[in-house]
Amino acid sequence: MFAVVDIAGQQFKVTENKKYYVPRLKAEPDSEIVFDNVLLFNNNKETKVGAPTVGGVKVHAKVLEHLKDDKVIVFKKKRRISYKRLRGHRQFLTRIEVTKIS
Repeated sequence: MFAVVDIAGQQFKVTENKKYYVPRLKAEPDSEIVFDNVLLFNNNKETKVGAPTVGGVKVHAKVLEHLKDDKVIVFKKKRRISYKRLRGHRQFLTRIEVTKIS
């Protein structure tokens, strides 16, 4: 059984008892979150596609922790004119565990 869920503007294919990294959510660690923006639902027998969402299907998840992603380096250089720029970026993430799809 799986579902495609819209979480913070991004789509994720989720299954039960799996852990995912999603963009930072406004929830405390060890709290329960319910996502009701389910775009597609499959229960191994039939597939329901929403227009735009599937009614009556919700994804329950538990917030495990908040963290930062690995650093991404942005380096720009132009030859022979002494132009170099080095910038880094770390994305804020939330790690969740999907507990139930109902």
